[in-house]
Amino acid sequence: MPTRLERQLDFLVAADRLKSVQRPTTLADGSRPENAAEHAWHLCLWALVFADQSSGANLSRVIQMLLLHALPTLTTRPTGDSEADALAESAAIQALFSRLPADQAVAYGSLWQEYHVGRTTDARFARALVAALPVFLDLSSTSLRGEEFDALRAELDTGAFAALHDDWPDLYDYADALLSRRNPIAMEPLAARLRFVMEADRLKSVIRGTTLCDGSRRENSAEHSWHIMLWAWTLEEHSAAPVRLDLVLQMLLLHDLVEIDAGDNPIHGDFDAAAVEAQEQAAAARLFGMLPAHQRIALRAIWETFEASQTPDAIFAKAVDRAQPLICNLETDGGSWHDYPVRRAQLQTRVGDKVKRGAPALWAALAPRIDAWFAAHRPDPEADAPA
Repeated sequence: MPTRLERQLDFLVAADRLKSVQRPTTLADGSRPENAAEHAWHLCLWALVFADQSSGANLSRVIQMLLLHALPTLTTRPTGDSEADALAESAAIQALFSRLPADQAVAYGSLWQEYHVGRTTDARFARALVAALPVFLDLSSTSLRGEEFDALRAELDTGAFAALHDDWPDLYDYADALLSRRNPIAMEPLAARLRFVMEADRLKSVIRGTTLCDGSRRENSAEHSWHIMLWAWTLEEHSAAPVRLDLVLQMLLLHDLVEIDAGDNPIHGDFDAAAVEAQEQAAAARLFGMLPAHQRIALRAIWETFEASQTPDAIFAKAVDRAQPLICNLETDGGSWHDYPVRRAQLQTRVGDKVKRGAPALWAALAPRIDAWFAAHRPDPEADAPA
């Protein structure tokens, strides 16, 4: 009989496949189609930045809805039959959530259903963001062809985005001006916020050392951020100390943004820590500096708290950030451990101690699998430390 933690980890491994679900929209630079996991992360960032436009929505619940909303696409695709599609999505989400402990399956299912129905304040704001982001990704293209222009025009006139004409008129007017090739009136702070969230799209092109759980490719930092937010929410009960989940999720939402400028530095790679810190601080100044003053200060403070790793919230967030790649490597018979001369003692110091500090039960569950892998592939009794 699987333990509660084993069921949670099984769900999180299954959710990893969302990184391979392709969407019809492309990245802002047009380089490739985006996937559903990185899209969900980007939506969460929009929710954080535009929270004051939500008519009183609960930001934490909105973010949780957005983390879950696309999960049915793991096994379903729209057919055009709205009734059949709704039934297929409900069945898919029920099957996925059944991997979780019963209480979490019910809670996640209820929240997903609330989003799907779309009648509450939280759900309406989440759905407004889902309508808005693809339009601005398309508007980022410098070479809209005739049929693409017409499709985008139809989306503003009669599609899901059309509802924002009344619900979010400033955003609608800004998009309409861009599509009409007019110079939009400088609507601050809207314009600054849009510049920030669209610049953040570049995180989807920062490639990490860790692969997906199926080993098919290396993950990017945006989809990684989505995944560890889902990890933190699902595994909150295993934190070494009580945490404020809303703040933990915001830390993980923002924690890798600086990699847009500084790049990813794998934990087992060879790099100058002082130089990397300087690059990341410069990146934080540039990126958060794009925002209006009050948000610039508030969001950078969240990022700084994560980096310092002194509060219970940050310690747990760091533990989750370190733990997720362990699962990816275990699921792929070593994964990136083959790419670096990683020893068991080194893994303990750089990763294990941080996971154990923030989520000791999680480390206790993973350590035997890690020990078994290193014993089979890199036995070194003198160097390897026990869990």
